[in-house]
Amino acid sequence: MKRVMTLVLLFGLAAAPVVAGSTADQVVESRAAVKDFAGKLKGELVAALKAGGPVRALSVCNLRAPMVASAISEKKGWRVARTSLKVRNPGNEPDAWERSVLERFEARKAAGGDLKTMEFHAVVSEDGKKVFRYMKAIPTAEKPCLACHGTAIAPEVAAVLDDLYPDDRARGFKAGDIRGAFTISQPLE
Repeated sequence: MKRVMTLVLLFGLAAAPVVAGSTADQVVESRAAVKDFAGKLKGELVAALKAGGPVRALSVCNLRAPMVASAISEKKGWRVARTSLKVRNPGNEPDAWERSVLERFEARKAAGGDLKTMEFHAVVSEDGKKVFRYMKAIPTAEKPCLACHGTAIAPEVAAVLDDLYPDDRARGFKAGDIRGAFTISQPLE
């Protein structure tokens, strides 16, 4: 019950600006890690799309994205990942905290919130230790996202997706939807 109340209180403070203090540094560091992750992923994705179209680009998401996340996680000593309410890879399934933030993001989007700046952070207790949690929404862009996540996926792309991800739930998106979020956990103790 105490944890639920803490989350409710923290969600109520989500719109508050970041001010100097203990979490300000974690927010700045988390934003930088997300920018690094997103930048590396986008660069590799664009190169693969140019080299061989969406089918070739699937290898970036399937193989390289986990490697990039792992490298950043190892370098930082954090958990850096992506998650969604509609995951493609079951290994990216959100935990309860991430699910609640993603649902909050959807509510903020429905109320007119800007996906490009949508983020949330909180200090939570996990296994008796304080952890700084951060999430940044990932907007669905028309290009290149919808080639693999939209409603009109080319048959050759769908075939590769079916092979790589038999339990894929990450289709049917429209431009402007929340594709998911970058998620970071930084141990504080």
